[in-house]
Amino acid sequence: MEKRQRGRPKSQFRESSAGTLQSLDRALGILKAVSRSDRATLTDLSLSLGVPTATTHRILTTLQKHDFVSFDDARQDWVIGIEAYRTGISFMNRTGLSAVSRPVMRHLMELTGETANLAIADGSEVVFVGQVETQNPIRAFFARGTRTSMHASGTGKAILSALQHDRVRKLLMATGLTRFTQNTLVTPDALFADLDVTRARGWSFDCEERHDGMSCIGAVIYDEHTDPVAGVSISGPSTRFDALRVPALGATVAQAALEITTLIGGRAPHSDTGNALANTNLHQAQ
Repeated sequence: MEKRQRGRPKSQFRESSAGTLQSLDRALGILKAVSRSDRATLTDLSLSLGVPTATTHRILTTLQKHDFVSFDDARQDWVIGIEAYRTGISFMNRTGLSAVSRPVMRHLMELTGETANLAIADGSEVVFVGQVETQNPIRAFFARGTRTSMHASGTGKAILSALQHDRVRKLLMATGLTRFTQNTLVTPDALFADLDVTRARGWSFDCEERHDGMSCIGAVIYDEHTDPVAGVSISGPSTRFDALRVPALGATVAQAALEITTLIGGRAPHSDTGNALANTNLHQAQ
């Protein structure tokens, strides 16, 4: 029996893998490895996947022929090619934010019993671009295209909490902190204190800050650069957002935002920790 080379891990690819084509399994495994490493040498790829060097090189040259990878002559390593980028763009075009978010929002509505909303940032405002209404007779409703100030919105405050304080100040200086209700945060100190709490726990709470009698909980959705691009929220009568229920609702909304982030190819800062916490609280909310 041929001895395995020292330092080479057991290959994750087996000839006996039922229903799969080993050569394709290996090629896709190598493609994913290059993608995750940004760039990698032939030796590193061979050792990390447990595939012989000669086989790894043949696969790489085949992928290179179809522009899925490219060889950097100067650095003598492999990087992702333009065709892999085109494939990713095709996926993104097929799965727009609104379309991807809708099943998650529907599940969020079913779990919480409250209307689920999707909004994107536009300057110092958020614009509602999607909604899944609850069946409760008393419920919140925001027509698509409705705008509201970030500082008095669940999704808005969630997005603001993911930005640097200097950027938040610049966004709000042009419009000021308009008062809508007695609960609206109209001073910088009050708003930034709230944003600090929101950032630490992963979800925002708008307690009658935009409309009397209505409350909202929001969480931020991130893009592939961990930049905030949108927010998902639930809204409804304040009587259903009591102090005992709000933490579990917040965790459920945070989990929905994390799911949407993942589906659009985004990355949330500290997503592993946030995911574990959200999953724990999601179970409690159910």
